[in-house]
Amino acid sequence: MIPGKYRSVSGRAANNVNCGLHLVIQTSSLSDKNKVEFKLNRETPSFPGRLLQHDLERNYSSRQGDHINLVSSSMPSFPILQRSSEEKTLYSDRLTLERQKLTVCPIIDGEEHLRLLNFQHNFITRIQNISNLQRLIFLDLYDNQIEEISGLSTLKSLRVLLLGKNRIKKISNLENLKNLDVLDLHGNQITKIENVNHLCDLRVLNLARNLLSHVDNLNGLDSLTELNLRHNQITFVRDVDNLPCLQRLFLSFNNITSFESVSCLAESTSLSDITFDGNPIAQESWYKHTVLQNMMQLRQLDMKRITEEERRVASVVAKKEEEKKRESHKQSLLKEKKRLTINNVARKWDLQQRVANIAIIQDRKDSESPPQESCQIDGGTISAFPEEAGSLDAGLSSALQGLSVTETHLVELDGETLSLYGSGALECLDRNWSVQTAGMVTTVSFTFIEFDEIVQVLPKLKMKFPNSLHLKFRETNLVMLQQFNALAQLRRVDQLTIDPQGNPVVNFTLWKYYVLFRLSHFSMQKINGTEVTQNDMIMAERLFGILAHVASSELPQYRMISILGDARKKQFRYLLENKCKKPGILCEETSDSKRLMGENTNRATLNYTTREFYHEKLEEIKDKKKFCRLYVEDLVKEATAINMKNEALQKLWPQMFIELVRDAVIEIRSKDSYMKLCLQQITDQK
Repeated sequence: MIPGKYRSVSGRAANNVNCGLHLVIQTSSLSDKNKVEFKLNRETPSFPGRLLQHDLERNYSSRQGDHINLVSSSMPSFPILQRSSEEKTLYSDRLTLERQKLTVCPIIDGEEHLRLLNFQHNFITRIQNISNLQRLIFLDLYDNQIEEISGLSTLKSLRVLLLGKNRIKKISNLENLKNLDVLDLHGNQITKIENVNHLCDLRVLNLARNLLSHVDNLNGLDSLTELNLRHNQITFVRDVDNLPCLQRLFLSFNNITSFESVSCLAESTSLSDITFDGNPIAQESWYKHTVLQNMMQLRQLDMKRITEEERRVASVVAKKEEEKKRESHKQSLLKEKKRLTINNVARKWDLQQRVANIAIIQDRKDSESPPQESCQIDGGTISAFPEEAGSLDAGLSSALQGLSVTETHLVELDGETLSLYGSGALECLDRNWSVQTAGMVTTVSFTFIEFDEIVQVLPKLKMKFPNSLHLKFRETNLVMLQQFNALAQLRRVDQLTIDPQGNPVVNFTLWKYYVLFRLSHFSMQKINGTEVTQNDMIMAERLFGILAHVASSELPQYRMISILGDARKKQFRYLLENKCKKPGILCEETSDSKRLMGENTNRATLNYTTREFYHEKLEEIKDKKKFCRLYVEDLVKEATAINMKNEALQKLWPQMFIELVRDAVIEIRSKDSYMKLCLQQITDQK
């Protein structure tokens, strides 16, 4: 005989489930009046008394003489349960077998009216021998060793199923339990929520302390009001917004790191209580404000009631965060637009260089008539046949036209740096820059722009940005030292950066010394990030000083004056007029001044003419040559005609002279007649 223990069916873990179920059992000795109350409350209890009301109150201290008899059956592995008639009469609808060290479910005969069955705190590994209890409403198998949900298909009236603290790995075999109201599966080894979509009457689902990594597949649980997911490994939540009656959601002690991973909660209109404590997200400074702003209907957060002041502060902070996000999004869009524009400018630049290379090869081929063979350019093979070259040129031209419809240049002002990408960006120098903005610019960067095009806007650059001290050139086709001469017209340059990419001139060993020599009047401090030393200046003078002297010596005076600026023209003429005018000290001073001016003048003779200007000059010279040739040809033709006439006259003149003499003699032979004829002619003329 084993004493019966009619206890509550969930005497453990009172904080794990809120099911809205209230069960009260009171017992006394057999001589006293027994009172048993069993009430299944479908209404949601108020907080805080709502939590886990199915953890039933107990009062069994005065119970005496209740006995349950487990006897052996013909099958040694299944004991048979027998109760006295008195116990059946008193407790016909309930049976408690907790802490009986049971390893199997006993055979229960004659107990078809049972509505409550308690097997908690045993060692049961499989649910069996209860299929005949078709009126069962409450089944408690808490704290056993069950590995699979089974043996419940006939219990269609079951409303409360408690399987916490077992070894269940999968939710299954619940298809026939369509009236289930409470399902407790906490403390198992479940990794996925599944096979519960048909439980449309389920109000409480407890999956705390399992192995869940995500929450989804909750569609169909239209009556669910409470979902407990504490102490799992959850990183994101989905489908919760499809639960129309969900009021309480417990997500404490998981691995949720951002609100985006639980963003579906913001779409829920029924949620009133939620917990995130114990998650990484709860440690963030923006946590509370973000949750309150996105879930305005919440009454409690992390088991604490939300005040109106907290809502107001959350609203203010959320607005600021939204402004930051908008600004961040705007900056991201600008960065992406900048990246795309630069890529487009780079593609256009590359196509232009390829077209230019093809044109150069074609010119060389036309002038030198090389054999018909392929040529290597930049690692690619370009056919030397005119038809193929022409077709490739046409293809590149078409690509250039396609690029022209998108952004082909970019102007960016970032602090003190003005960055220009693409030749179209040079037009920005014509803008009406404010004095303050223009004065802030100290660095100007040129990228994907022909240096010859840059030379044309250097005077504007000097006027618009007077404080620009640092120039950067990248992909600008700096190919020869003479191009640096053009920078001498600027107001001041302290630093110069020539990127090796797209500027072959940096491959010359002495290019830095030439820059220091030609731009010595700037007293440059850095070239490509390297400090300029006095030794560098001396070396530059030694290398290129004689070159400039020879250039200025061989230059005619009129050409020298045309090169110099107005102020230096006056100084140069003054030096020429006063050359050795007075002996002594004055002559020495004049000599010193001439020496100083000679250095500047020598450098001034080293100028640079852009290819475009050079081509214009060539065209002008060609036009002049053509005009001169035509003029000389006309003169030659006219002279030839005169000479031919003269030769004809020489041949005809003797005969003409004889005829003239003869006519004169005949006319004056009769003097009187001749005089009358002359007088008559005079009279007719009057």
